[in-house]
Amino acid sequence: MLGPTRRREQVSLRLFVVPLVIIFIGLFALPVARSLYFSFTNFGGYSNKVSFVGLANYRALFSNPTVLTGLAFTLTYALGRALIVTVLAIPLAVVLNKRFVGRNFVRAAMFFPAVPSAAILGLVWAFILAPISMGVVNSALGALFGVGPVPWLSTNLLARLSVIMVGVWQQLGWHAMLYLAYLQSIPADYYDAADVDGASSVQRFFYITVPLLAPAMTISIVLLVVFGLQEYALPLALTGGGPGYATYTVSQTIITLGISNAQYGQGAALSILFLLMVAVVLVVQISILRRREARLR
Repeated sequence: MLGPTRRREQVSLRLFVVPLVIIFIGLFALPVARSLYFSFTNFGGYSNKVSFVGLANYRALFSNPTVLTGLAFTLTYALGRALIVTVLAIPLAVVLNKRFVGRNFVRAAMFFPAVPSAAILGLVWAFILAPISMGVVNSALGALFGVGPVPWLSTNLLARLSVIMVGVWQQLGWHAMLYLAYLQSIPADYYDAADVDGASSVQRFFYITVPLLAPAMTISIVLLVVFGLQEYALPLALTGGGPGYATYTVSQTIITLGISNAQYGQGAALSILFLLMVAVVLVVQISILRRREARLR
C-alpha cells in the first residue's frame, strides 16, 4: 500500500500531464480525426451537402501529376538536404572547434542564416539567383567569365538544385553548432591516446570523432528530414513552386488543393497520407540511426 505522501505525489504528477493531454487532443488528435473524416467525403465548403465518397479522394491524388511531383520533390529536398548538411556540418564543426583569430565571429556568422525566416531568405535568394543578367550571381559570372545569364530558377533541374542549395546554406551553420556542442563534450584523453599511437588527423576524425558524434547525428538528421518534409515557405518564396510544378512541396499542394481550389476532401486526404508518410519515415530513420549508434559505441 502506498502512503498518503506517495499518493499525493502521484496525483500531482498526473495533474501536470493533464494540460499536455488537453493540448494534444485539441491541437492534434481532433484536427487529425476531422481531416480523416473529410478525406472520405466530397466536402467542398460549409454551404455544400457532405456525402460519403469512400476512397475516391485518395485515388484522385495518385492520378494528379501535381501531387506526385510535389511528393517526389519533397522527398528529394528533405533527404538531399539532410545528406549534404551532415557531410559538410561535421568537418565544419571540427574546424570551428579549433583556436583561431576571430573564431567567435565566424561561429556567429555561420549560425546567422538560421535566424531569419525562410520566407525572407527565399526572397533574398530569389534576387541573388534571378535568371536574368541583372541577377547578382549572373552579373558576377558575366563580369568575371563572360558567361551569359544562367537560368537558375527557370529550368526544372536548376530550380530544384537552387532550392536544395539555399536550404543547405540556411541549415548548415545551425547543425554545425549542434555538432560543435557535442565535440566539446568529447574527452581530450581519446585524442591524446591516438597521438601517442601515431594516428593521423584523418584516422582521428573517422575512428574517434565520427563514432562519438553518433547521438548528435541522430538528432541532426531526424530534425533535417522531418522539417524538410514539412518545408513550405522557402520554395514558395524562392520559386513560387515553379517552373511549372517542379519545386512544389507536399505542404504547398495541400494548401493549394484544400484552400485555393476548394477541394477540401482531396486536401484532407493528402494531409492524412502525408502524416502517415512522415511517421513512417521518422520511425524507420530513428530505428536505423539507433542501431548505427549501438554499432559505433
